[in-house]
This record gives sequence, C-alpha cells and structure tokens, in this order.
Amino acid sequence: MKRVYNFNAGPAALPKQVLQRAQEELLNFQDTGMSVMELSHRSKEYDKVHQKAATLLQELLQIPNEYDILFMQGGASLQFSAIPLNFLPLDKTANYSLSGSWSEKALKEAQKIGSTHIASTSKESGYSQIPSQLSLSSDAAYLHITSNNTIFGTQWWEFPSTPSYIPLIADMSSDILSRSINIEDFSLIYAGAQKNLGPSGVTVVIIKKELLEQCPSTIPTMMNYQTHAKNRSLYNTPPTFSIYMLSLVLEWVAEHGGVEAIERINREKAELLYETIDRSEGFYIGHAEKDARSHMNVTFNLPSDELTSIFLTQAKEEGFVGLGGHRMVGGCRASIYNAVPLESCQALAEFMKSFQAKYR
Repeated sequence: MKRVYNFNAGPAALPKQVLQRAQEELLNFQDTGMSVMELSHRSKEYDKVHQKAATLLQELLQIPNEYDILFMQGGASLQFSAIPLNFLPLDKTANYSLSGSWSEKALKEAQKIGSTHIASTSKESGYSQIPSQLSLSSDAAYLHITSNNTIFGTQWWEFPSTPSYIPLIADMSSDILSRSINIEDFSLIYAGAQKNLGPSGVTVVIIKKELLEQCPSTIPTMMNYQTHAKNRSLYNTPPTFSIYMLSLVLEWVAEHGGVEAIERINREKAELLYETIDRSEGFYIGHAEKDARSHMNVTFNLPSDELTSIFLTQAKEEGFVGLGGHRMVGGCRASIYNAVPLESCQALAEFMKSFQAKYR
C-alpha cells in the first residue's frame, strides 16, 4: 500500500506501527468481540485503556504526583476560554506572552472574560523570534505562553521564570513529548493530541493540584477543571478511541527509548532541513531567527511566489504532502513531529537540493 511523506501540520502523521496495531484490534479489541469504539466507557476493559494512557504519560514526562492528568475535549481552543474562566478573578489580570497566532487567539478569549496584559510580544518582528523583556503586571493571575509556534516556526528554548505565586501556563499542543521538560516549572500544561500524541479528539491537561483549588464553583460544569479531576476524566463520555490511540502512541514512544531518544531524533531531523536551507545561498529563506527555530515546524520561502507554487506542485507529485505554509503567511512549512521518520526528512532534503539545482 502506498504511503506518502506526510508533513501535515495537524492532524499529523501517526507512527506506522500504531496504525497497524489499531487495525489489528479494530474489530475485536482484546477478545471482547467489539471494537474499542464500541466499549462502554464505564467498562473494566476501557478503564484499563484509560488508566494505561495516564500512567504512560506520567512515566514518560516524569509528572510528579502533585499533578493531575485530565483528558478533555474541545481542542486547545476550548482551553483558551477554560483557563481564564477558572483562574482569572475580578481583581487580577491575565498575562500573555505573544509569540504567534495561537497565543493571540488565547489572549482574545481571555479578553472576553476579564482583565488582560501583554507581558511580551515578538509581533513587531513578524513573529520570527521568541519574545524577550518579560514585563508582568503587578496583579498577574498567571502567565500564559505557547511553547511552539506552528505557523511561524519558532519555539521557546528557555522558558520564562515567574515568581512562585504566579502560575506559568503553557499551550504545548505542537511540541509536547518532543523534548525533555521540567514539569514542575509549570502549573498547567495543555495540548491538543493531533500533532504528537495521537489523532484529534482528546486534549491532555496536566495541572497542579493546588491550582485546582482555585477553580470557582460558579462556572459551567464542563469548563471546571475540578469536574474532570474528581471524575478521572469520566464525568461524561470521553473520546474513547482517541484516548486508546493516545495510549498506543505513548507505548510507541516508550518502546523507542522514551522522550530523550525521541528528542535526539527530532534534533537530527530539524538540523538536516535547516542545513539544507542555510546552504542554499538564499534560494530557500527561513522565516525564524536561528536561535528561535522550531524542531517541529520548519518554515521557509523561495525567491518568488511562482517558484513556491512550482515547488509545492512538484513536491506533491513526488509524494510529499502538507508542505504548503499556513494560509496566513504562505510559503512552505515542513511539520516534522515525532511520528515523521528521519527517512522522510532525508528524502525532502534531497528533493529540495535537486529542485534548487534545476531552478536556480
């Protein structure tokens, strides 16, 4: 069966072994005579899947017991609203660091709920770098960052430090599980699954238990983090198949040496493509500043829109999928999440070199 080189930004590539395992179990999951999609979310068979996903995530990310792991729905976009609803009281101000479009959207939702403050921004540079010169408001409720910026191809390599009484909250939808991090630096991490964790449908939330105590009882039940924490993310029917796929992806990461091993491969993939860009003598032009380059999303342009169009057309003919830049900025983007194999990046680098030789 034909498989393309998948560089989609999300939903993104899944490990071939995971897809094969899901295919094998699709009709008869562990001799239940049913697909995992047909199991009751209250059944003992599904409960094992649910617990396995949480346990593997805790082990791989070394999440301390002082944190709860939640499986929610609505994508990262729902978290844009849930966070200020839970943690932005009337006498406080939500602080946001703007590093791209998704952090702008998070800020926009918070502005509907309460007072906000832009603590730092790199918008003036076209989001080609990570913000510096952090300036928190005196009444900060929390600081929110987006750890990786899929559209512009930048990534935080050194996270901002906040006083212990100001929670640091991070949207890690596009780089969670791609590198080692210290969970204890954060009070809340959230991530839509559809880039590094599995298919779309489930959102992982890692939240400090002491932060949960701040959730007010007056907000809608499903937006309250305590609802999900107290019910093990089983208050209502969870996205069972997505959580099952998440558990398989986590198994795959563990089998391949864990996060540290995955990080080494991700670095090699990124360096291969950036080296191709840097050695092209201006034929390929990277968007991100070198010290802010993402290891998840490699963004670049060609000398003209016409040449970019030809590049994307020929790339697709050669089996490279998803290389078009985001509609907001155009150009090209190679999303090289965990499941994108090194061989795909090697093939892309060779195609880029041959295309340059032909059209220079």
